[in-house]
Amino acid sequence: MAVADGRDEPRRSRGVTRNTNTNPENTNMALIGSFNATQVAPQQDIGPIPAGEYAAQIIDSDVKPTQRGDGNYAELTYEVIDGEFKGRKVWLRLNLDNPNQKAVEIAQRQLSAICHVTGVMQINDTQQLHYKPHVIRVEYVKADGVNSQKDSNAVKAWKKLDGSKPVAAPAPAAAAPAASNVAPPWARSTAA
Repeated sequence: MAVADGRDEPRRSRGVTRNTNTNPENTNMALIGSFNATQVAPQQDIGPIPAGEYAAQIIDSDVKPTQRGDGNYAELTYEVIDGEFKGRKVWLRLNLDNPNQKAVEIAQRQLSAICHVTGVMQINDTQQLHYKPHVIRVEYVKADGVNSQKDSNAVKAWKKLDGSKPVAAPAPAAAAPAASNVAPPWARSTAA
């Protein structure tokens, strides 16, 4: 970037210095300081985790527009908190604002299950669900080449950490029958 006196100054961003030399004989490069690859394990191919049940918690959430722009979905980021896949992430999208009413109903049932297993029964912000451990059942979804180009995971069920499933709220009690002026059979007079 040019400074007031016209000389070039290297850009700095998050510890990386970009060489802004415009000489075509020199190649632009990011100067990252000293890095020794023998001290860091190489990145492994991180594909979806196997299907199964995992202790997990929501660590992040965001509302994003749908691909068509005609609604919004809440994207919840789950992190596995125990076992072989500890630290791995799985994402869940809840179509809470969508022209497809069936998609909204499914998302509302999923959100209700999450609320029940986390013990947060009324929310107005998805952050209220963060860092509340519970169990998720994850399925492995093969890429179909049309809707998805890569294999992925889908969260399909929720349980409390103790293994109990979310329980629906009890139905409201039936209204008491209306009072009647007719006496019960044992109180009626036999004389007519």
